[in-house]
Amino acid sequence: GRRGEEEEHHSLETFTFYLSEPLSKERVEAFSDGVYAIVATLLILDICEDNVPDPREVEEKFHGSLLEALSEYGPNYLAYFGSFVTIGLLWFVHHSLFLYVTKATRLMGLLNILSLAFIGGLPLAYQLTSEFAEKSHNEIEAIQVSCVITFFASIFQFAIWTTALLNEEETLHAFARYGGKEHAFMFAKLALYPCVSLGAFFLTCLLSEFSTAIFHLMQIVIPFAFLALRIFVRISLTAIRSVMSLSRRKVVLLEEEEACLSPNETLS
Repeated sequence: GRRGEEEEHHSLETFTFYLSEPLSKERVEAFSDGVYAIVATLLILDICEDNVPDPREVEEKFHGSLLEALSEYGPNYLAYFGSFVTIGLLWFVHHSLFLYVTKATRLMGLLNILSLAFIGGLPLAYQLTSEFAEKSHNEIEAIQVSCVITFFASIFQFAIWTTALLNEEETLHAFARYGGKEHAFMFAKLALYPCVSLGAFFLTCLLSEFSTAIFHLMQIVIPFAFLALRIFVRISLTAIRSVMSLSRRKVVLLEEEEACLSPNETLS
């Protein structure tokens, strides 16, 4: 019995040590950049193949006006730009995350691969959402699939950050650790996409008639939210620090008043 328990305990230690072994940070970043670049390229390939009008159609249907012909595919181009912005912002978050990471581990590499697996599904999300212009009957399902892909691609990035925080002295820069000046902003940045995509998923379940509007609103709001996020975090941190400084001043004033009082006045 003891031998079996010792072997099980030893195998568990070996497994945890295996996950905490260091991994080349440069190779993780290089592989990730390659996946993001390929996925972004696949989006424009779909545009070139399916959403470019035929010259005969331009001449006959639109009287030779290329701009009028392209305007018919406007919603498809909007879906492309929305998907490209999503990929770009997720890459930006990934870049910010590994900018603060000093040492990657195998567990972080595994979580990164899982995130990239869902990043690779974003061209599928683009193909589904580009059908909105044709008023397809599966709009709600397409939006929900897109939200699920975006949620898991971003939640695994958040998991990388959480894993790095568990051993932050070895894996993170000092200013990005818990309580550091960039910690709150990084936490909010990584939590933005999971919260918004999950909220959009449940809103489409409750308000199915406005599912397309909700999805497009999500794509428009998130880029501006990234711009406003740092300002909001700075204001919040400044307010918290001012409140804490005021409370400390009150404590110091009370201590000074007690020190100035005589022993008889203090007892009374």
